[in-house]
Amino acid sequence: MTYLLQAAELLERLDRETGNQLNAMSREIAHRLKDKGIIHVFGCGHSSLIAQEPYYRAGGLVPVRPIIVEPLMLHEGAVKSSQYEKQPGFIQSYLEKEDIREGDIFLVISTSGRNPAPIDAAIYAREKGAYVIGMLSMDYANNFPSRHPSGKRLEEYVEEVVDTHIRAGDTSQEAEGVPHAFAPMSSVIGAALLQDLLARVILSFRDIGETPPIFKSGNVEGVQEHNTALVERYKDRIQF
Repeated sequence: MTYLLQAAELLERLDRETGNQLNAMSREIAHRLKDKGIIHVFGCGHSSLIAQEPYYRAGGLVPVRPIIVEPLMLHEGAVKSSQYEKQPGFIQSYLEKEDIREGDIFLVISTSGRNPAPIDAAIYAREKGAYVIGMLSMDYANNFPSRHPSGKRLEEYVEEVVDTHIRAGDTSQEAEGVPHAFAPMSSVIGAALLQDLLARVILSFRDIGETPPIFKSGNVEGVQEHNTALVERYKDRIQF
């Protein structure tokens, strides 16, 4: 089976198995957004790319803000990023500078769910009163223990777990003559799941009688006034 068909098969499974959960989460998120909350998204390494995906996005929900911790991203060094993610307490001083409030939503993306930085981020956001969601693969849970000093994994600190069903090791294919499994799937599935959740939030926003704040593409005519008004609306919470 090709990579694209494998991804499609997994996405179809996720639609069947997580749809009701995502709908319930979307309703909670919509109510929090109505009450002036915003969505923070955090990840390390390649998960940081997923966290940036819905930010300032054409066709996307406006009040979405990635937590940018540059040493945990790829552009300052992938090896260092991986090392820092495993370092207990590394994220604390960065989180203390973030405007995370009671009533906000905080989504932590970590495929393995075992490293200290994402776990510390979840703990901090819970302490601030945010609604904390973890996007991770539970395939790691039984065989890969936490690296956090508490001995607990990410799923033990969040209020909701969205299981991506990514195979431990983040590979999807094996082939004769190729010595190792290959073809990572977590970015494709993670981005699709996140956009699916946000699309459901937009519909839930509509269902509670609110007009969903959605950016229009800057590459079509006549949108500047619309997008400028939305940036102005959220500028006290999000730097666009």
